[in-house]
Amino acid sequence: MAVNFDSILSQLKKKQFAPIYFLQGDETYFIDRISDFIEEHALEESQKGFNQVVIYGKDADVSAVINNARRFPMMSERQVVIVKEAQEIKDFNSEKGGALLVNYFQNPQPSTILVFCYKYKTVDKRKKIGKLIDAESVNLVTKKLYDNQIPDFVKSYFAEKAFEVTPKATQMIADSIGNNLTRITNEIDKLLTNFSEKIKIEDHQVSKYIGISKEYNVFELQKALSFKQVLKANQIINYFDANPKNNPSILIIFNLFAYFNKLLLVHGVLMKNGQANNNEIASAIGVNPYFVNEYLTAIRNYPLQKVINNLSFVRDADMKLKGVGASGNQSEGSMIKELVFKILH
Repeated sequence: MAVNFDSILSQLKKKQFAPIYFLQGDETYFIDRISDFIEEHALEESQKGFNQVVIYGKDADVSAVINNARRFPMMSERQVVIVKEAQEIKDFNSEKGGALLVNYFQNPQPSTILVFCYKYKTVDKRKKIGKLIDAESVNLVTKKLYDNQIPDFVKSYFAEKAFEVTPKATQMIADSIGNNLTRITNEIDKLLTNFSEKIKIEDHQVSKYIGISKEYNVFELQKALSFKQVLKANQIINYFDANPKNNPSILIIFNLFAYFNKLLLVHGVLMKNGQANNNEIASAIGVNPYFVNEYLTAIRNYPLQKVINNLSFVRDADMKLKGVGASGNQSEGSMIKELVFKILH
Protein backbone atom coordinates (compact mmCIF):
# COMPACT_ATOMS: atom_id res chain seq x y z
CA MET A 1 0.00 0.00 0.00
CA ALA A 2 1.24 3.52 -0.76
CA VAL A 3 1.93 5.39 2.48
CA ASN A 4 3.77 8.51 3.55
CA PHE A 5 7.09 8.84 5.35
CA ASP A 6 5.67 9.98 8.70
CA SER A 7 3.20 7.11 8.98
CA ILE A 8 5.90 4.54 8.18
CA LEU A 9 8.30 6.01 10.74
CA SER A 10 5.53 6.12 13.35
CA GLN A 11 4.79 2.42 12.87
CA LEU A 12 8.47 1.49 12.97
CA LYS A 13 8.95 3.36 16.25
CA LYS A 14 6.17 1.20 17.69
CA LYS A 15 8.07 -1.92 16.52
CA GLN A 16 5.30 -2.70 14.03
CA PHE A 17 7.13 -4.17 11.05
CA ALA A 18 5.85 -5.33 7.67
CA PRO A 19 7.27 -8.21 5.58
CA ILE A 20 8.21 -5.97 2.62
CA TYR A 21 9.14 -2.30 2.29
CA PHE A 22 9.58 -0.86 -1.18
CA LEU A 23 11.12 2.61 -0.96
CA GLN A 24 11.34 4.33 -4.34
CA GLY A 25 11.56 7.75 -5.97
CA ASP A 26 13.61 10.89 -6.43
CA GLU A 27 14.08 12.08 -2.84
CA THR A 28 16.67 9.71 -1.42
CA TYR A 29 16.64 11.33 2.04
CA PHE A 30 13.32 9.70 2.99
CA ILE A 31 14.43 6.35 1.56
CA ASP A 32 17.64 6.43 3.62
CA ARG A 33 15.84 7.49 6.80
CA ILE A 34 13.45 4.53 6.69
CA SER A 35 16.14 2.05 5.65
CA ASP A 36 18.57 3.27 8.30
CA PHE A 37 15.91 3.11 11.02
CA ILE A 38 15.09 -0.51 10.19
CA GLU A 39 18.78 -1.39 10.01
CA GLU A 40 19.41 0.16 13.44
CA HIS A 41 16.26 -0.81 15.35
CA ALA A 42 14.54 -3.90 13.93
CA LEU A 43 16.97 -6.27 15.67
CA GLU A 44 18.91 -6.24 18.90
CA GLU A 45 22.62 -5.68 18.38
CA SER A 46 23.41 -9.24 19.43
CA GLN A 47 21.03 -10.62 16.77
CA LYS A 48 22.39 -8.71 13.79
CA GLY A 49 25.43 -10.91 13.10
CA PHE A 50 23.34 -13.88 11.98
CA ASN A 51 20.08 -12.18 11.04
CA GLN A 52 20.83 -8.96 9.19
CA VAL A 53 22.05 -8.86 5.60
CA VAL A 54 22.80 -5.78 3.49
CA ILE A 55 22.92 -6.42 -0.26
CA TYR A 56 23.97 -3.93 -2.93
CA GLY A 57 22.01 -4.08 -6.16
CA LYS A 58 24.99 -3.86 -8.49
CA ASP A 59 26.51 -6.97 -6.83
CA ALA A 60 23.39 -9.16 -6.83
CA ASP A 61 20.60 -10.58 -8.95
CA VAL A 62 16.98 -11.13 -7.96
CA SER A 63 17.64 -14.78 -7.11
CA ALA A 64 20.27 -13.84 -4.51
CA VAL A 65 17.88 -11.35 -2.90
CA ILE A 66 15.03 -13.87 -2.74
CA ASN A 67 17.25 -16.68 -1.43
CA ASN A 68 18.38 -14.44 1.43
CA ALA A 69 14.80 -13.39 2.15
CA ARG A 70 13.59 -17.02 2.26
CA ARG A 71 16.05 -18.01 5.00
CA PHE A 72 14.83 -18.53 8.55
CA PRO A 73 16.19 -16.41 11.40
CA MET A 74 18.65 -17.87 13.92
CA MET A 75 17.83 -17.39 17.61
CA SER A 76 15.58 -14.48 16.72
CA GLU A 77 11.94 -14.00 15.78
CA ARG A 78 12.89 -12.15 12.59
CA GLN A 79 15.67 -11.39 10.15
CA VAL A 80 16.31 -8.25 8.09
CA VAL A 81 17.39 -8.12 4.44
CA ILE A 82 18.14 -4.64 3.07
CA VAL A 83 18.74 -4.16 -0.65
CA LYS A 84 20.53 -0.86 -1.20
CA GLU A 85 20.65 0.70 -4.69
CA ALA A 86 18.00 -1.84 -5.71
CA GLN A 87 17.49 -0.02 -9.00
CA GLU A 88 20.85 -1.47 -10.08
CA ILE A 89 19.82 -5.13 -9.76
CA LYS A 90 20.73 -6.33 -13.24
CA ASP A 91 17.77 -8.62 -13.85
CA PHE A 92 15.11 -6.68 -11.93
CA ASN A 93 13.20 -5.93 -15.15
CA SER A 94 13.89 -9.26 -16.88
CA GLU A 95 11.21 -11.89 -17.37
CA LYS A 96 12.93 -14.36 -15.03
CA GLY A 97 13.72 -11.77 -12.35
CA GLY A 98 10.21 -10.36 -12.57
CA ALA A 99 8.70 -13.82 -12.08
CA LEU A 100 10.80 -14.43 -8.96
CA LEU A 101 9.79 -11.05 -7.52
CA VAL A 102 6.10 -11.65 -8.27
CA ASN A 103 6.25 -15.02 -6.55
CA TYR A 104 7.90 -13.57 -3.46
CA PHE A 105 5.55 -10.60 -3.19
CA GLN A 106 2.61 -13.00 -3.38
CA ASN A 107 4.14 -15.31 -0.74
CA PRO A 108 6.60 -13.38 1.43
CA GLN A 109 8.54 -15.03 4.26
CA PRO A 110 6.67 -13.78 7.37
CA SER A 111 9.78 -13.84 9.58
CA THR A 112 11.76 -11.60 7.15
CA ILE A 113 11.74 -7.82 6.85
CA LEU A 114 12.77 -7.24 3.24
CA VAL A 115 13.64 -3.64 2.32
CA PHE A 116 14.19 -2.43 -1.24
CA CYS A 117 15.89 0.99 -1.63
CA TYR A 118 15.03 1.81 -5.25
CA LYS A 119 16.42 5.31 -5.83
CA TYR A 120 15.98 8.04 -8.45
CA LYS A 121 13.18 6.25 -10.29
CA THR A 122 9.94 4.36 -9.74
CA VAL A 123 8.68 0.96 -10.89
CA ASP A 124 6.12 1.03 -13.71
CA LYS A 125 2.70 0.47 -12.09
CA ARG A 126 1.38 -1.01 -15.32
CA LYS A 127 3.58 -4.07 -14.84
CA LYS A 128 2.48 -6.93 -12.62
CA ILE A 129 5.32 -6.37 -10.16
CA GLY A 130 4.45 -2.66 -10.02
CA LYS A 131 0.87 -3.52 -9.06
CA LEU A 132 2.04 -6.05 -6.48
CA ILE A 133 4.47 -3.55 -4.93
CA ASP A 134 1.53 -1.20 -4.43
CA ALA A 135 -0.78 -3.91 -3.11
CA GLU A 136 1.50 -6.21 -1.10
CA SER A 137 4.23 -4.01 0.40
CA VAL A 138 4.65 -0.83 2.37
CA ASN A 139 5.24 1.30 -0.70
CA LEU A 140 6.84 4.72 -0.21
CA VAL A 141 7.07 6.87 -3.34
CA THR A 142 9.24 9.93 -2.70
CA LYS A 143 9.39 13.20 -4.60
CA LYS A 144 11.70 16.19 -4.30
CA LEU A 145 10.19 18.89 -2.10
CA TYR A 146 9.18 22.15 -3.72
CA ASP A 147 11.12 25.25 -2.64
CA ASN A 148 8.19 26.56 -0.61
CA GLN A 149 8.09 23.29 1.37
CA ILE A 150 11.68 23.53 2.58
CA PRO A 151 11.08 25.97 5.51
CA ASP A 152 8.40 23.67 6.93
CA PHE A 153 10.77 20.71 6.56
CA VAL A 154 13.50 22.63 8.42
CA LYS A 155 11.09 23.57 11.20
CA SER A 156 9.77 20.01 11.51
CA TYR A 157 13.30 18.57 11.67
CA PHE A 158 14.18 20.90 14.54
CA ALA A 159 10.93 19.88 16.25
CA GLU A 160 11.84 16.21 15.78
CA LYS A 161 15.02 16.98 17.72
CA ALA A 162 12.93 18.81 20.37
CA PHE A 163 14.28 22.26 19.43
CA GLU A 164 12.41 25.39 18.42
CA VAL A 165 13.70 27.66 15.66
CA THR A 166 12.89 31.26 14.73
CA PRO A 167 11.37 32.07 11.33
CA LYS A 168 14.47 34.01 10.30
CA ALA A 169 16.83 31.16 11.21
CA THR A 170 14.56 28.74 9.33
CA GLN A 171 14.56 30.90 6.21
CA MET A 172 18.32 31.43 6.38
CA ILE A 173 18.89 27.68 6.27
CA ALA A 174 16.34 27.15 3.50
CA ASP A 175 17.68 29.96 1.32
CA SER A 176 21.36 29.25 1.86
CA ILE A 177 21.41 25.47 1.53
CA GLY A 178 18.67 24.86 -1.01
CA ASN A 179 16.54 21.72 -1.29
CA ASN A 180 19.19 19.08 -0.56
CA LEU A 181 17.48 17.49 2.45
CA THR A 182 20.45 15.33 3.40
CA ARG A 183 22.73 18.35 3.53
CA ILE A 184 20.13 20.39 5.44
CA THR A 185 19.74 17.72 8.12
CA ASN A 186 23.49 17.16 8.36
CA GLU A 187 24.05 20.89 8.91
CA ILE A 188 21.29 21.05 11.52
CA ASP A 189 22.71 18.01 13.31
CA LYS A 190 26.13 19.67 13.33
CA LEU A 191 24.62 22.86 14.77
CA LEU A 192 22.68 21.04 17.51
CA THR A 193 25.75 19.23 18.85
CA ASN A 194 26.72 22.59 20.36
CA PHE A 195 23.73 22.69 22.72
CA SER A 196 23.04 20.45 25.69
CA GLU A 197 19.71 22.17 26.47
CA LYS A 198 16.66 22.39 24.20
CA ILE A 199 16.70 26.07 23.30
CA LYS A 200 15.18 28.17 20.52
CA ILE A 201 17.69 28.42 17.67
CA GLU A 202 18.14 31.93 16.29
CA ASP A 203 19.81 33.37 13.21
CA HIS A 204 23.07 34.28 14.96
CA GLN A 205 23.52 30.64 16.00
CA VAL A 206 22.86 29.47 12.43
CA SER A 207 25.45 32.00 11.27
CA LYS A 208 28.01 30.83 13.82
CA TYR A 209 27.67 27.05 13.59
CA ILE A 210 26.55 26.43 10.01
CA GLY A 211 28.92 28.99 8.57
CA ILE A 212 26.34 31.24 6.95
CA SER A 213 27.37 34.86 7.29
CA LYS A 214 24.82 36.75 9.36
CA GLU A 215 25.10 39.86 7.18
CA TYR A 216 26.14 38.47 3.82
CA ASN A 217 23.88 35.66 2.66
CA VAL A 218 21.19 35.10 0.05
CA PHE A 219 18.47 35.79 2.61
CA GLU A 220 19.93 39.25 3.34
CA LEU A 221 20.44 39.89 -0.39
CA GLN A 222 16.74 39.29 -0.98
CA LYS A 223 15.91 41.65 1.87
CA ALA A 224 18.20 44.35 0.45
CA LEU A 225 16.56 43.95 -2.95
CA SER A 226 13.09 44.12 -1.37
CA PHE A 227 13.87 47.52 0.15
CA LYS A 228 16.03 48.61 -2.82
CA GLN A 229 19.03 49.09 -0.55
CA VAL A 230 21.57 49.51 -3.33
CA LEU A 231 24.65 49.87 -1.13
CA LYS A 232 23.76 46.85 1.02
CA ALA A 233 23.00 44.69 -2.03
CA ASN A 234 26.35 45.56 -3.57
CA GLN A 235 28.21 44.87 -0.33
CA ILE A 236 26.64 41.41 -0.22
CA ILE A 237 27.44 40.48 -3.84
CA ASN A 238 31.02 41.76 -3.39
CA TYR A 239 31.29 39.45 -0.38
CA PHE A 240 29.93 36.58 -2.50
CA ASP A 241 32.51 37.34 -5.18
CA ALA A 242 35.30 37.24 -2.60
CA ASN A 243 34.00 33.97 -1.10
CA PRO A 244 32.77 31.95 -4.09
CA LYS A 245 33.21 28.53 -2.48
CA ASN A 246 30.65 29.30 0.21
CA ASN A 247 28.38 31.26 -2.12
CA PRO A 248 28.07 29.41 -5.43
CA SER A 249 26.61 31.52 -8.22
CA ILE A 250 24.16 28.82 -9.28
CA LEU A 251 22.57 28.84 -5.79
CA ILE A 252 22.29 32.65 -5.88
CA ILE A 253 20.55 32.45 -9.26
CA PHE A 254 18.27 29.69 -8.00
CA ASN A 255 17.17 31.73 -5.00
CA LEU A 256 16.67 34.96 -6.94
CA PHE A 257 14.48 33.15 -9.45
CA ALA A 258 12.41 31.67 -6.60
CA TYR A 259 12.20 35.10 -4.93
CA PHE A 260 10.85 36.95 -7.97
CA ASN A 261 8.47 34.08 -8.67
CA LYS A 262 7.05 34.70 -5.20
CA LEU A 263 6.69 38.42 -5.98
CA LEU A 264 4.83 37.44 -9.15
CA LEU A 265 2.48 35.31 -7.04
CA VAL A 266 1.88 38.18 -4.60
CA HIS A 267 0.96 40.48 -7.49
CA GLY A 268 -1.40 37.76 -8.72
CA VAL A 269 -3.10 37.34 -5.34
CA LEU A 270 -3.63 41.09 -4.97
CA MET A 271 -4.88 41.49 -8.56
CA LYS A 272 -7.35 38.65 -8.02
CA ASN A 273 -8.63 39.65 -4.59
CA GLY A 274 -7.99 43.39 -4.61
CA GLN A 275 -6.82 42.97 -1.04
CA ALA A 276 -5.51 40.02 0.93
CA ASN A 277 -4.47 39.43 4.51
CA ASN A 278 -0.99 38.33 5.47
CA ASN A 279 -1.98 34.72 6.04
CA GLU A 280 -3.46 34.42 2.54
CA ILE A 281 -0.30 35.83 0.97
CA ALA A 282 1.94 33.68 3.17
CA SER A 283 0.01 30.56 2.12
CA ALA A 284 0.19 31.49 -1.57
CA ILE A 285 3.97 31.95 -1.60
CA GLY A 286 4.89 29.37 1.04
CA VAL A 287 6.57 31.62 3.62
CA ASN A 288 6.00 32.38 7.29
CA PRO A 289 3.54 35.29 7.77
CA TYR A 290 6.42 37.00 9.63
CA PHE A 291 7.98 37.85 6.23
CA VAL A 292 4.89 39.04 4.36
CA ASN A 293 5.40 42.75 5.04
CA GLU A 294 8.80 42.51 3.37
CA TYR A 295 7.17 41.07 0.26
CA LEU A 296 4.51 43.79 0.29
CA THR A 297 7.27 46.40 0.39
CA ALA A 298 8.98 44.61 -2.49
CA ILE A 299 5.93 44.71 -4.79
CA ARG A 300 5.65 48.44 -4.20
CA ASN A 301 9.27 48.73 -5.32
CA TYR A 302 8.82 46.26 -8.17
CA PRO A 303 5.61 46.70 -10.19
CA LEU A 304 4.34 43.68 -12.09
CA GLN A 305 6.17 44.48 -15.34
CA LYS A 306 9.44 45.03 -13.46
CA VAL A 307 9.06 41.65 -11.74
CA ILE A 308 8.54 40.01 -15.14
CA ASN A 309 11.60 41.85 -16.49
CA ASN A 310 13.67 40.75 -13.50
CA LEU A 311 12.70 37.12 -14.01
CA SER A 312 13.93 37.48 -17.58
CA PHE A 313 17.22 38.95 -16.32
CA VAL A 314 17.64 36.01 -13.93
CA ARG A 315 17.01 33.50 -16.72
CA ASP A 316 19.56 35.26 -18.93
CA ALA A 317 22.14 35.16 -16.13
CA ASP A 318 21.44 31.46 -15.61
CA MET A 319 22.11 30.79 -19.30
CA LYS A 320 25.34 32.81 -19.14
CA LEU A 321 26.53 30.77 -16.16
CA LYS A 322 25.93 27.69 -18.30
CA GLY A 323 28.04 29.18 -21.09
CA VAL A 324 25.28 30.44 -23.36
CA GLY A 325 25.74 34.06 -24.46
CA ALA A 326 28.55 34.87 -22.03
CA SER A 327 31.62 36.77 -23.17
CA GLY A 328 34.80 34.72 -22.90
CA ASN A 329 36.44 36.74 -20.12
CA GLN A 330 33.39 37.44 -17.94
CA SER A 331 33.66 35.91 -14.48
CA GLU A 332 30.75 34.45 -12.55
CA GLY A 333 31.08 37.23 -9.99
CA SER A 334 30.75 39.92 -12.67
CA MET A 335 27.66 38.13 -14.05
CA ILE A 336 26.00 38.28 -10.62
CA LYS A 337 26.95 41.96 -10.22
CA GLU A 338 25.50 42.75 -13.64
CA LEU A 339 22.31 40.87 -12.74
CA VAL A 340 21.83 42.73 -9.46
CA PHE A 341 22.40 46.07 -11.22
CA LYS A 342 19.68 45.23 -13.76
CA ILE A 343 17.30 44.10 -11.00
CA LEU A 344 17.71 47.33 -9.05
CA HIS A 345 17.56 49.77 -11.96
